[in-house]
Amino acid sequence: MKNPIGALNKIFDSRIRLGVMSVLIVNDSVSFNDLKQLLELTDGNLASHLNTLEQAEFIKMHKAFIGRKTNTTYTLTDLGRQTFKAHLDALEKMIKGI
Repeated sequence: MKNPIGALNKIFDSRIRLGVMSVLIVNDSVSFNDLKQLLELTDGNLASHLNTLEQAEFIKMHKAFIGRKTNTTYTLTDLGRQTFKAHLDALEKMIKGI
């Protein structure tokens, strides 16, 4: 039997990155402020985890202006969606003991 732990992605070991991906997989895009509020994080803490996900090319940042204020939103990339789903599948197999 193959060890299901090997199919887990180390990037998602962090509960914050797991939370970000969970929010983004069910939403087309989410603003920085909404993520911060949903996950109850500080700006700096969230920014560092978003940077990690962005460097791995799992999420994409979009900046726009609403009036004179910047609005930063995040979306999943195709790679991020596929990788996260594979991670969730591996977790499910571990739980079910497959």
